[in-house]
Amino acid sequence: MCTGRRRLATLHLVPSLFRRKSADPDSSATVVVTEEQPSARPRGYTPSKKELGRETPKRPVAGRRPAGPTKPLTKEEAREQRRLARAEAAAEFRREGGPRDRGPERLLARNVVDSRRTVGTWFFGGALIVLIGSNQAMPPAIRLASNIIWGALALGVVIDSILISRKIKKLVRERFPNSGERMGSLYLYAIMRSITFRRMRAPAPQVNIGDKI
Repeated sequence: MCTGRRRLATLHLVPSLFRRKSADPDSSATVVVTEEQPSARPRGYTPSKKELGRETPKRPVAGRRPAGPTKPLTKEEAREQRRLARAEAAAEFRREGGPRDRGPERLLARNVVDSRRTVGTWFFGGALIVLIGSNQAMPPAIRLASNIIWGALALGVVIDSILISRKIKKLVRERFPNSGERMGSLYLYAIMRSITFRRMRAPAPQVNIGDKI
């Protein structure tokens, strides 16, 4: 009897060949981690495509044309391109002016000049007539008349410049009392504009003759 009990105890300790194998410890650990991840994620979390095992498809490059070398311009094309660039720069300057035309005080001075007829617009035309009439080959009466015209034009430009400067000074003090613009520079800017033909002024006039400033 003792021998039979010892055999049974020995058979109990021997592992059975037909017993199901226990799960791999690595796989169980993996399952645990997978189950614990959702609890650590915040509510409303959306897994990325990388986590789901998906990859974002790349754009096809086969249909694109490779950037080839640019064709050099001919002399005529380069000349035409420079001409267009100069025309565009001139149009921009005619429309907006240059750095010396910046500022509200300069705009006010331009509007004062452009809103009135100035004697200075006739100055250069009169100077040409005087130059021709003062020739020694001309009769004395014509030379005398050309000198009178020259003096009248010069006097008219002086009087007109004084009136323009006084109006600009008054308006600048009323509208820009804290202006740091030098009045002498502003007067000269307005006078030089007043002796320029209206169609040649830059920036282009924004007011018509007779408009109230």
